[in-house]
Amino acid sequence: MKNTVFVLLLAILFSCGKNKDLTVKVDVKGLKKGTIYLKKAQDTTILTVDSLIVHGEEPIELYSELDSPEVFFLQLDKNSKEDEVITFFAEKGITEVSTNVKNFGLDAKIKGSKQQVALEEYMEVMSRFNDRNLNLIKERFDALKTNDSALIRSNEKAKNALLKNKYLYTVNFAMKNNDNEVAPYIVLTEIADAQIKWLDTVNNALTPKVKESKYGKKLEDFIAERKKS
Repeated sequence: MKNTVFVLLLAILFSCGKNKDLTVKVDVKGLKKGTIYLKKAQDTTILTVDSLIVHGEEPIELYSELDSPEVFFLQLDKNSKEDEVITFFAEKGITEVSTNVKNFGLDAKIKGSKQQVALEEYMEVMSRFNDRNLNLIKERFDALKTNDSALIRSNEKAKNALLKNKYLYTVNFAMKNNDNEVAPYIVLTEIADAQIKWLDTVNNALTPKVKESKYGKKLEDFIAERKKS
């Protein structure tokens, strides 16, 4: 009888331990040995919320509590000098991540939340802005080497125009996705130093649900602090 009660208690404890808001199912092709960490940002600290030591290509599931949609990080420690990270936006339920051990971060495919879909759409455009910015940096370096003042001035104008376009695109994207938690997130992470009027424009357009989310509250607090200074 005591053994039966003990087994039942263990079963209850185990089920409670796995009854989390978020389940992350991970498939890493070619992974024979390593540790997978599920992490998230808490203020200025990165916290590990779950982890699993992997031996062979076994099913990987990680869990976390989740009040509202937010960004998580999957980190792979392959017992080498290089740790790789996958960033993704998750909501309550199941998020599936598939990748391979060779290109853990680059080849990651993520299926789960509407926030992740919107984030991927946004980051695809941002990658083009970043590519153009790298080209401008190279052009400026070449202009400085040859002391070409006209090219330097032209480069500076192009750089300012690119930055303005990036900010305007981000504001417009956030406005278009005002019912998605990705909106306050990209404002905080990509254009936090924009003019207050643009931050206010996005903040005022957010739906009540998004305003009450983790990043909605952070944006509200951030704007309040900016206005004090």
